[in-house]
Parts: sequence; C-alpha cells; structure tokens
Amino acid sequence: MDSNCNLSCYRKKRSHQPSNIEKANTIQLIFFDMDGVITDTISSWKYIHDYFGTSNERSVNDYLEGNIDDLEFIKRDVSLWKENGKLTNIQKIENILSQIKLIKGAKECFTHLHKKRIPTAIVSAGLDILAQRVAKNLGIKYVFANGIKQDRNGNLTGDGILNVQLMYKDKNVRFLAQKLNIPLRNCAAVGNSCFDIPMFETCGIGIAFNPEDQCVREFADIVVEEKDLRQLFTVLKSYV
Repeated sequence: MDSNCNLSCYRKKRSHQPSNIEKANTIQLIFFDMDGVITDTISSWKYIHDYFGTSNERSVNDYLEGNIDDLEFIKRDVSLWKENGKLTNIQKIENILSQIKLIKGAKECFTHLHKKRIPTAIVSAGLDILAQRVAKNLGIKYVFANGIKQDRNGNLTGDGILNVQLMYKDKNVRFLAQKLNIPLRNCAAVGNSCFDIPMFETCGIGIAFNPEDQCVREFADIVVEEKDLRQLFTVLKSYV
C-alpha cells in the first residue's frame, strides 16, 4: 500500500478541510506514524514489493485518483507476493519484515515518553505484523495498522484487513482519544508525509519528523529534519 505524495490527488479524494482544534498546552497522548518515523523504511509494503521484485505503481495511481478504495488497494498489493506462481505464506512475510530496523533514537525516545507517563500509539497504513513487533519492542500500548488474511495453513488468501484508511488517520486518532477521555487539543501527532496531515489537524500539535514532502512541513507546527527520534526530547520539553 505504498504511495508517493500527490497533494492535489490527496485533497481531491479526501475533500480536505482545515481543522479548528485548539493548540496544545500540555500533551497527554502521542500518535506516531510508523514507516519512516519509527521504522527506518519508507514503506513496509514497498519493502516487501522490493523483495519480490514487484511494483504497485498502477494501484497507487488508481487509489489517488479515487478509482479504488483502501481495501482493494491492499488486496492488489498482496496479490503480487507470489513464489512459484502461488501466493506466499505469512511466515515469509514475517521473515522479510523482521529485517526492517528501528529509526535512530527510537528506543530512547519511547523510554523517555513512558517515564513521563505519556501513552503512545501507532497509527499506520502499514502492516500490523511489523507494527505489533515494533510496539512490543518499544512498549507502545495502542496499535492501529492494516493486516493480511491467511488460511489455516498460513498461506495468504489475497484478502486484506482494513484498520487504517491511508487518508483518514484522524478517525483512529479521534477513536482512541475519546476512548481514553483525552481532549484532542492535548494530543500530539508525529508523521512524515501528506497522509499524516489529518492527524496534525486533529491533534493539538503536529510534528513533521524526517519529512518526505513539502506539504507535511507546511501543515506541521514543528519540523524535525534530523532522522533521530531523540530530537523529540527537545521539541516536546515544554509540553510534557
């Protein structure tokens, strides 16, 4: 489900509107995108495509133009992951994703936040296999990410599990904030692409970390160019 930022297509599909959320004084909950923010890869989906030598460029274009929805996007991606003409198995996908490393400073960042008793969450259109592993390693309690279905033998069926819509991550933000009874103005979001803008506009503060496109810089309250999550210690110091 990899995609490059195309802000005009993004706005067209999302019918993007500015938010009126108040800006934060204190932070009580932080949402993180995963790929390119917590993990050192542009996309967990692309990482698998690169392994199999496949490309989903046509699906990306169809999605951004509004011709297919998120679930169809996932299904098209999964349908390309074959060995000997058959869909691969979940163990293979887990093995591939196990090679993805955490971004610099990730462990220190989350240790610091948890010492401050700030709950953290992953909101990613990436793969839940990777998100759950990352969350376990870093002590992240809440995870929203997309899955792939398998049969009783562990073989991929070609179907997906949609938990996060790429252009509507704000839905997951609102859901968890309401569940935890935390005002949106006291939430922060950390992301790196235009698809994280809805989180920025829903939360009291938006942080563009290791930004991959100009639009995410423009919508962020704070921009961290350095690819090191320890930089959040400084930018969040006055909020936690």
